[in-house]
Amino acid sequence: MSLIEKAAERLEKLKQAGGLPAQEADGAVPSPAPAAPSPASAPAVAPERAGPAGIAVPPLRPGGRKVSIDLGMLARVGMVTPDKPRSALAEEFRVIKRPLLRNLQGKGAADIDNGNLIMVSSALPGEGKSFTAINLALSIAMELDHTVLLVDADVSRPSVLQRFGLAPEKGLMDVLTGGAELQDVLLRTNVEKLTVLPAGMPQPRATELLASEAMNRLLEEMATRYAERVIVFDSPPLLITTEAHELATHMGQVVLVVEANRTTHAAVKQALAAIDNCPVKLLVLNKSGDRGPGGYYGYGYGYGYGNEARPDAA
Repeated sequence: MSLIEKAAERLEKLKQAGGLPAQEADGAVPSPAPAAPSPASAPAVAPERAGPAGIAVPPLRPGGRKVSIDLGMLARVGMVTPDKPRSALAEEFRVIKRPLLRNLQGKGAADIDNGNLIMVSSALPGEGKSFTAINLALSIAMELDHTVLLVDADVSRPSVLQRFGLAPEKGLMDVLTGGAELQDVLLRTNVEKLTVLPAGMPQPRATELLASEAMNRLLEEMATRYAERVIVFDSPPLLITTEAHELATHMGQVVLVVEANRTTHAAVKQALAAIDNCPVKLLVLNKSGDRGPGGYYGYGYGYGYGNEARPDAA
């Protein structure tokens, strides 16, 4: 018996025993399995990047939502706006932001870590720290080479969204408690290079959350993910809560707002002692009645900066 005859006989036996699908037994050619997609046709997935100590960090996925800030309203209440880049207030904040940007670019007196993390605080409430933080962020957003993330870290008395005319949103506290992802609570604004991270829902353990390992990881991600992004934190007052002390330990630069004719020299020294470990500390004199040589301070606000408290700042 030839090989062909033997194969035909074996095929017939398999068919009768039910061990072969009917379509193959009858000579039908089975359809080929679908080929795996080639690399060119596979969906594109952003690669993971190496984080601290070589830990893989998932790629940042787009999230959050777009919100619109009423720029006309900001201008009416005396804030910096991109459509009025030559206003007196805009010029004043150029003076404030320039040394901060030089420091984070490595052009200052010394190299500093996390120079793009900038905390704005004050010794006591009501001295103008939120006003300064918001205007500083708006001013930096007008830069060609930087984007800015404004974080409302005054979690006990948040005010950033209110000043922008926006409703409360989930934010920082929700991220730290695991109730939200960072990408989902970031608010992209109609100021092209400005993004806002709200304070989020009130938490009784806010101080512990700001001192937690989750906060450490979040700040590390914020500082390293985008080299060109400046992150401005509106912090609680230094002499009222311990939350600002915890936040300051992570900052590369701190701006301390001092109210003219109100903040005492002793309060300034005590506030500076609370942030002694921060490598760069700048002072901003707020609500000064003096006018600069260029005739600025037309809104009733005066500004100056330095590396240590001066007796005349009291």
